[in-house]
Amino acid sequence: MAEALLEVADLNAWYGPAHVLQGVSLSVAAGEIVALVGRNGAGKTTTIRAVMGLIANRSGSVRFAGAAIGARPTHARFAAGLGYVPEERRIVPGLTVRENLRLGLLACGLGAAAEGRAIDAVAQRFPRLGERLGQEAITLSGGEQQMLAIARALLSQPKMILLDEPSEGIMPALVDEMAELFLELRRGGMTLLLVEQNVELALEISDRAYVLDQGRVVHEGASLTLLADPTIRERYCGV
Repeated sequence: MAEALLEVADLNAWYGPAHVLQGVSLSVAAGEIVALVGRNGAGKTTTIRAVMGLIANRSGSVRFAGAAIGARPTHARFAAGLGYVPEERRIVPGLTVRENLRLGLLACGLGAAAEGRAIDAVAQRFPRLGERLGQEAITLSGGEQQMLAIARALLSQPKMILLDEPSEGIMPALVDEMAELFLELRRGGMTLLLVEQNVELALEISDRAYVLDQGRVVHEGASLTLLADPTIRERYCGV
Protein backbone atom coordinates (compact mmCIF):
# COMPACT_ATOMS: atom_id res chain seq x y z
CA MET A 1 0.00 0.00 0.00
CA ALA A 2 1.16 3.57 -0.70
CA GLU A 3 2.15 5.89 2.12
CA ALA A 4 -0.79 6.70 4.38
CA LEU A 5 -2.51 10.06 4.06
CA LEU A 6 -4.51 9.40 7.24
CA GLU A 7 -3.17 7.31 10.12
CA VAL A 8 -5.23 6.60 13.23
CA ALA A 9 -3.62 4.67 16.08
CA ASP A 10 -5.20 3.35 19.29
CA LEU A 11 -8.14 5.75 19.10
CA ASN A 12 -10.39 5.73 22.16
CA ALA A 13 -13.49 7.84 22.69
CA TRP A 14 -16.11 8.20 25.38
CA TYR A 15 -19.64 9.56 25.55
CA GLY A 16 -19.90 10.27 29.25
CA PRO A 17 -18.90 7.03 31.00
CA ALA A 18 -19.49 4.91 27.87
CA HIS A 19 -16.20 3.76 26.30
CA VAL A 20 -17.42 3.81 22.68
CA LEU A 21 -14.15 3.42 20.75
CA GLN A 22 -11.66 0.97 22.20
CA GLY A 23 -8.29 1.21 20.48
CA VAL A 24 -9.32 1.72 16.85
CA SER A 25 -6.41 1.84 14.41
CA LEU A 26 -6.70 2.36 10.66
CA SER A 27 -4.94 3.95 7.72
CA VAL A 28 -5.99 5.41 4.38
CA ALA A 29 -3.55 5.90 1.51
CA ALA A 30 -3.84 8.81 -0.91
CA GLY A 31 -6.22 7.97 -3.73
CA GLU A 32 -8.00 5.16 -1.88
CA ILE A 33 -11.61 4.62 -0.97
CA VAL A 34 -11.66 2.92 2.44
CA ALA A 35 -14.93 1.81 4.05
CA LEU A 36 -15.90 1.44 7.70
CA VAL A 37 -18.69 -1.11 8.04
CA GLY A 38 -20.42 -2.83 10.92
CA ARG A 39 -23.71 -3.06 12.74
CA ASN A 40 -25.54 -0.02 14.08
CA GLY A 41 -23.76 1.19 17.20
CA ALA A 42 -20.43 -0.41 16.25
CA GLY A 43 -18.60 2.94 16.45
CA LYS A 44 -18.35 3.91 12.78
CA THR A 45 -19.73 7.44 13.04
CA THR A 46 -17.89 8.00 16.31
CA THR A 47 -14.63 7.10 14.56
CA ILE A 48 -14.90 9.76 11.88
CA ARG A 49 -16.24 12.31 14.34
CA ALA A 50 -13.18 11.69 16.48
CA VAL A 51 -10.92 12.03 13.43
CA MET A 52 -12.54 15.42 12.75
CA GLY A 53 -12.06 16.51 16.37
CA LEU A 54 -15.78 16.64 17.09
CA ILE A 55 -15.55 14.50 20.23
CA ALA A 56 -13.82 16.09 23.19
CA ASN A 57 -13.32 12.99 25.32
CA ARG A 58 -10.84 10.91 23.32
CA SER A 59 -7.28 9.60 23.26
CA GLY A 60 -4.91 8.08 20.72
CA SER A 61 -3.09 9.60 17.76
CA VAL A 62 -4.36 10.99 14.47
CA ARG A 63 -1.93 11.93 11.72
CA PHE A 64 -2.93 13.55 8.45
CA ALA A 65 -0.63 14.36 5.55
CA GLY A 66 2.36 13.58 7.75
CA ALA A 67 1.39 15.88 10.64
CA ALA A 68 -0.03 15.06 14.05
CA ILE A 69 -3.48 16.67 14.22
CA GLY A 70 -4.92 14.97 17.32
CA ALA A 71 -4.65 18.15 19.39
CA ARG A 72 -5.96 20.50 16.70
CA PRO A 73 -9.51 21.91 16.74
CA THR A 74 -11.95 20.90 14.02
CA HIS A 75 -11.54 24.07 11.97
CA ALA A 76 -7.76 23.51 11.81
CA ARG A 77 -8.28 19.96 10.56
CA PHE A 78 -10.62 21.33 7.92
CA ALA A 79 -8.01 23.92 6.91
CA ALA A 80 -5.40 21.15 6.65
CA GLY A 81 -7.51 19.47 3.97
CA LEU A 82 -9.97 17.17 5.76
CA GLY A 83 -13.45 17.51 4.31
CA TYR A 84 -16.48 16.15 6.14
CA VAL A 85 -20.00 15.27 5.03
CA PRO A 86 -22.02 14.45 8.19
CA GLU A 87 -24.89 12.00 8.28
CA GLU A 88 -27.38 14.82 8.94
CA ARG A 89 -26.01 16.84 5.95
CA ARG A 90 -26.39 20.20 7.75
CA ILE A 91 -28.13 22.04 4.95
CA VAL A 92 -28.80 25.54 6.26
CA PRO A 93 -32.53 26.45 6.22
CA GLY A 94 -33.44 29.78 4.69
CA LEU A 95 -30.46 29.76 2.31
CA THR A 96 -30.57 28.90 -1.38
CA VAL A 97 -28.55 26.13 -2.99
CA ARG A 98 -26.02 28.72 -4.17
CA GLU A 99 -25.74 30.25 -0.70
CA ASN A 100 -25.22 26.82 0.88
CA LEU A 101 -22.49 26.11 -1.65
CA ARG A 102 -20.80 29.39 -0.81
CA LEU A 103 -20.38 28.16 2.76
CA GLY A 104 -17.86 25.67 1.42
CA LEU A 105 -15.77 28.56 0.10
CA LEU A 106 -15.64 30.71 3.23
CA ALA A 107 -12.18 29.50 4.24
CA CYS A 108 -10.76 29.81 0.71
CA GLY A 109 -10.61 33.61 0.53
CA LEU A 110 -11.70 33.77 -3.11
CA GLY A 111 -12.85 36.93 -4.81
CA ALA A 112 -16.35 37.17 -6.21
CA ALA A 113 -15.32 36.20 -9.75
CA ALA A 114 -13.32 33.15 -8.64
CA GLU A 115 -16.10 32.14 -6.28
CA GLY A 116 -18.60 32.30 -9.13
CA ARG A 117 -16.37 30.15 -11.34
CA ALA A 118 -15.99 27.56 -8.59
CA ILE A 119 -19.75 27.31 -8.10
CA ASP A 120 -20.31 27.13 -11.87
CA ALA A 121 -17.85 24.23 -12.06
CA VAL A 122 -19.70 22.38 -9.29
CA ALA A 123 -23.01 23.08 -11.04
CA GLN A 124 -21.66 21.36 -14.15
CA ARG A 125 -20.61 18.30 -12.14
CA PHE A 126 -23.98 18.21 -10.33
CA PRO A 127 -26.56 19.22 -12.98
CA ARG A 128 -29.51 18.85 -10.58
CA LEU A 129 -27.94 21.45 -8.32
CA GLY A 130 -27.11 23.67 -11.28
CA GLU A 131 -30.79 23.77 -12.19
CA ARG A 132 -31.74 24.77 -8.63
CA LEU A 133 -29.13 27.30 -7.55
CA GLY A 134 -31.78 29.86 -6.64
CA GLN A 135 -34.06 27.39 -4.86
CA GLU A 136 -34.21 27.22 -1.08
CA ALA A 137 -31.94 24.28 -0.31
CA ILE A 138 -34.12 22.76 2.40
CA THR A 139 -36.84 22.09 -0.23
CA LEU A 140 -34.59 19.72 -2.20
CA SER A 141 -35.20 15.98 -2.07
CA GLY A 142 -33.11 13.89 0.32
CA GLY A 143 -30.84 12.74 -2.49
CA GLU A 144 -30.39 16.26 -3.79
CA GLN A 145 -29.54 17.52 -0.31
CA GLN A 146 -26.91 14.80 -0.02
CA MET A 147 -25.42 15.86 -3.36
CA LEU A 148 -25.40 19.45 -2.09
CA ALA A 149 -23.54 18.44 1.06
CA ILE A 150 -20.94 16.56 -1.01
CA ALA A 151 -20.60 19.42 -3.49
CA ARG A 152 -20.13 21.90 -0.64
CA ALA A 153 -17.33 19.73 0.78
CA LEU A 154 -15.65 19.51 -2.63
CA LEU A 155 -15.63 23.29 -3.00
CA SER A 156 -13.10 23.60 -0.19
CA GLN A 157 -10.68 21.51 -2.32
CA PRO A 158 -9.91 18.96 0.41
CA LYS A 159 -7.19 16.34 0.23
CA MET A 160 -9.61 13.81 1.71
CA ILE A 161 -13.33 13.59 2.49
CA LEU A 162 -14.96 11.71 5.37
CA LEU A 163 -18.48 10.61 4.39
CA ASP A 164 -21.00 9.47 6.99
CA GLU A 165 -23.87 7.30 5.68
CA PRO A 166 -24.23 9.06 2.31
CA SER A 167 -26.82 6.61 0.95
CA GLU A 168 -29.19 6.81 3.92
CA GLY A 169 -32.75 7.68 2.92
CA ILE A 170 -31.94 8.03 -0.78
CA MET A 171 -33.80 6.35 -3.64
CA PRO A 172 -31.87 3.50 -5.35
CA ALA A 173 -31.32 5.34 -8.64
CA LEU A 174 -29.56 8.19 -6.82
CA VAL A 175 -27.56 5.73 -4.73
CA ASP A 176 -26.14 4.27 -7.96
CA GLU A 177 -25.39 7.78 -9.20
CA MET A 178 -23.63 8.62 -5.96
CA ALA A 179 -21.54 5.43 -6.11
CA GLU A 180 -20.37 6.38 -9.58
CA LEU A 181 -19.53 9.87 -8.31
CA PHE A 182 -17.29 8.41 -5.61
CA LEU A 183 -15.50 6.24 -8.15
CA GLU A 184 -15.08 9.26 -10.41
CA LEU A 185 -13.60 11.26 -7.53
CA ARG A 186 -11.14 8.46 -6.81
CA ARG A 187 -10.12 8.34 -10.47
CA GLY A 188 -9.42 12.06 -10.14
CA GLY A 189 -7.13 11.42 -7.15
CA MET A 190 -9.52 12.13 -4.26
CA THR A 191 -9.22 10.08 -1.07
CA LEU A 192 -12.40 8.95 0.71
CA LEU A 193 -13.15 7.38 4.09
CA LEU A 194 -16.69 6.05 3.85
CA VAL A 195 -19.01 5.05 6.70
CA GLU A 196 -21.91 3.17 5.17
CA GLN A 197 -24.69 0.94 6.48
CA ASN A 198 -25.25 -0.36 2.94
CA VAL A 199 -22.49 -2.96 3.22
CA GLU A 200 -22.75 -4.26 -0.32
CA LEU A 201 -22.43 -0.75 -1.76
CA ALA A 202 -19.51 0.13 0.51
CA LEU A 203 -17.54 -3.03 -0.25
CA GLU A 204 -18.22 -2.89 -3.98
CA ILE A 205 -16.81 0.63 -4.46
CA SER A 206 -14.04 0.69 -1.83
CA ASP A 207 -10.50 -0.64 -2.12
CA ARG A 208 -10.17 -1.78 1.49
CA ALA A 209 -12.45 -1.96 4.49
CA TYR A 210 -12.42 -2.18 8.26
CA VAL A 211 -15.17 -4.04 10.11
CA LEU A 212 -16.03 -2.51 13.49
CA ASP A 213 -17.84 -4.27 16.31
CA GLN A 214 -18.41 -2.82 19.77
CA GLY A 215 -15.86 -0.09 19.23
CA ARG A 216 -13.07 -2.34 17.97
CA VAL A 217 -11.69 -3.27 14.55
CA VAL A 218 -12.42 -6.99 14.22
CA HIS A 219 -11.52 -7.51 10.55
CA GLU A 220 -9.72 -5.59 7.83
CA GLY A 221 -8.69 -6.37 4.29
CA ALA A 222 -9.47 -6.02 0.62
CA SER A 223 -13.12 -5.06 0.23
CA LEU A 224 -13.98 -7.74 -2.31
CA THR A 225 -12.46 -10.40 -0.05
CA LEU A 226 -14.64 -9.24 2.84
CA LEU A 227 -17.68 -9.04 0.56
CA ALA A 228 -17.20 -12.67 -0.42
CA ASP A 229 -17.07 -13.85 3.21
CA PRO A 230 -20.64 -14.70 4.30
CA THR A 231 -19.61 -15.09 7.94
CA ILE A 232 -18.41 -11.50 8.19
CA ARG A 233 -21.52 -10.15 6.46
CA GLU A 234 -23.93 -12.14 8.63
CA ARG A 235 -22.15 -11.67 11.95
CA TYR A 236 -20.99 -8.06 11.82
CA CYS A 237 -22.75 -6.21 9.01
CA GLY A 238 -26.45 -6.66 9.66
CA VAL A 239 -28.67 -3.78 10.65
